[in-house]
Amino acid sequence: MATKAFAPAKINLTLHVTGQRADGYHLLDSLVVFADVGDTLEFSPGPALSISVTGEHAAGVPTDSHNLVWKAAEAAGWTGHIDLNKVLPHGGGIGGGSSDAAATLRVAVGQDDLVPLDTALSLGADVPVCTQTRSTRMRGIGEQLTSVELPQLPALLVNPGVEVPTRAVFSSLGSRENPPMPEVVPEFQTVEDCATWLQSQRNDLEPPTTRLAPEVERVLGDLAETKHSLLTRMSGSGSTCFALYPTMKDAHFAAYEIGAAHPGWWCRATQLN
Repeated sequence: MATKAFAPAKINLTLHVTGQRADGYHLLDSLVVFADVGDTLEFSPGPALSISVTGEHAAGVPTDSHNLVWKAAEAAGWTGHIDLNKVLPHGGGIGGGSSDAAATLRVAVGQDDLVPLDTALSLGADVPVCTQTRSTRMRGIGEQLTSVELPQLPALLVNPGVEVPTRAVFSSLGSRENPPMPEVVPEFQTVEDCATWLQSQRNDLEPPTTRLAPEVERVLGDLAETKHSLLTRMSGSGSTCFALYPTMKDAHFAAYEIGAAHPGWWCRATQLN
């Protein structure tokens, strides 16, 4: 019997690079939330592992052991056919592959809270937090996870269709020793309160990414000009950016505005948490 799973987009509201270990891994302090838009997967158990990929962003996604979904299934000892409907742009800083892998691990073990941390971490720094699918503070190299209470955040996600290699972004990083977030994340009553606090935080990967990909800077500028925008920032290492709004009506209006001006960009109004 087939099992369906949802792999939501992962959004880094903040991403502070706080150090680098001797083995090269970067230390992070990031406030992560998840969208109500994402990929879908269908799992049909069988004797051998296989993957098919469909959807608007299926082009270029491998269907063999190079796919992180395949690696996750192997790591969990699951076999059968996986049908991946690829909605999220890959290489976009919103954890498409990591979220797909996390969904695979959740299905393979049967319960979200039973996914082994070491297995998830072996697949990538974003995979452990993607197994949570709720607002979480992620520290260390992705292994230190703390649940955080946040209000529902109306948002618009925009990707200009440019892939930014994560390694190149980290290589262009000016400093690897930056301050973390405050030890305590406040409790916010409103979206406006949350956005005001987030303005004092950072994504340390945003400056090097905009230098490597000027299109990202344009997206940020256009989002900042939308009506009622409370905060604009890049997610992860790019190239997807987001803006927060007081209401979903504002987010949908901004999506119409951006979409009309840039029909080739990927735009999704969504709710984050």
